[in-house]
Amino acid sequence: MTLQDNAAGLAQAATKPKARRPKGAVLRLISDPLGAFGLGLILFTVLAAIAAPLSPFSPSQLSPLERFADPSWKHLLGTDNLGRDLFTRVLWGARIALTVSIISTALALVLGLVMGVIAGFAPRWLDNLLLLLLDAAKSVPTVMLALVLVTITGPSLWAVVLVVVLVNGPAYARIARTQVMALRNADYVDAERALGAGIFRIVFVHILPNIVGPILIIAAMDIPIVVGIEAGMSFLGLGVRPPTPSWGTILYDGFSYIRDSPWMVFAGGLPIVITALGFTFLGEALRDTFDPKLAKK
Repeated sequence: MTLQDNAAGLAQAATKPKARRPKGAVLRLISDPLGAFGLGLILFTVLAAIAAPLSPFSPSQLSPLERFADPSWKHLLGTDNLGRDLFTRVLWGARIALTVSIISTALALVLGLVMGVIAGFAPRWLDNLLLLLLDAAKSVPTVMLALVLVTITGPSLWAVVLVVVLVNGPAYARIARTQVMALRNADYVDAERALGAGIFRIVFVHILPNIVGPILIIAAMDIPIVVGIEAGMSFLGLGVRPPTPSWGTILYDGFSYIRDSPWMVFAGGLPIVITALGFTFLGEALRDTFDPKLAKK
């Protein structure tokens, strides 16, 4: 029997992690009350963002004669200090929050996966160097990092995205590195090496499919943090600049004029709570569904 035959037999016998069937996983996720509730909140936020252009008002439309108006059928959440419709601004703010969260989380995820895979397969000296860089980036406080970047680039949406990437990317890289180091010497990977598989085939066919799932779940649970970072930076004047509608700027105006109208604080804070709860509940349900140790049988 040749070495190729032995390697082929080992490849078939190796216990490669089996992915759960998507259909069964989705059914378990929907049947979980926590997951279904979280998914419902997320769909509600997404639909609100999609429906923003259908509003009869513009998010920047001024109406000084209607400033600080109470909620009514015309203005469902009232108006702000400039007479702008708060419900319309909340809908457009959902677009800002979701866009920033999805783009920045995706970029952080890609960066973390690339650095994690490199560190997992790199020589010891390069692995230690990358870990040093990751720990140094992770140790910088988020507020200080935001202040430095905004000082260099100026307040903008891209400054928020860059802050999120630099904050979350190292964490994903750490997780990816740990997973890669646990799988790179697995039996089925050794069998593929014996069959002559290159490093790219091993990484893209056997390593990445087995580490992306857990990191995606963590990323879903991090989206509420990203929403909070975007709203916080906009609240402090470091993110979205007026008159662009953002939940953070709505909150800032609400606290500035809270004695005149409490509805502005309510309009800016409630969407953040709904979105954070939705992604948190969904992330918890995804973890319970896909983690073999926690999945309900």
